[in-house]
Amino acid sequence: MQKQLGLWIDHRKAVLITLADGTESSREIISGLEKRPRFADNPRAKLPDKKNMAVNEDTRDRQFENQLEKFYMEVFSQIKDSSAIWIIGPGEAKCELEKFIKDHGQGSRLVGIEPSDKLSLKQLASKVRQYFNVKR
Repeated sequence: MQKQLGLWIDHRKAVLITLADGTESSREIISGLEKRPRFADNPRAKLPDKKNMAVNEDTRDRQFENQLEKFYMEVFSQIKDSSAIWIIGPGEAKCELEKFIKDHGQGSRLVGIEPSDKLSLKQLASKVRQYFNVKR
């Protein structure tokens, strides 16, 4: 069975469109992440504690990276049995997922990676069918 998968991803969610045996299915995976946390100096503090601020920022960055790793693992668990994987998305997440897939020995299944703005589910499904040259 040939299972082709188109995947739109950003850090907040992944939308998977699967084409297999003449059927089409979709699935959405929510990461639970918000935008990457950034610390700003407290404008009310006379002398901000730069050392604590750096430690706190490192801790939050590690937490963000750990959550991102869990998100990519969940996405990977849903796509690893696909024979062809096409990844699109607006930012860094598509390239990070590409690296994750390659690091887990499945790079040969990647058929493309492209930038894309947000798409509705209908637009994404149409784009995936077009990419894999599948008629509805």
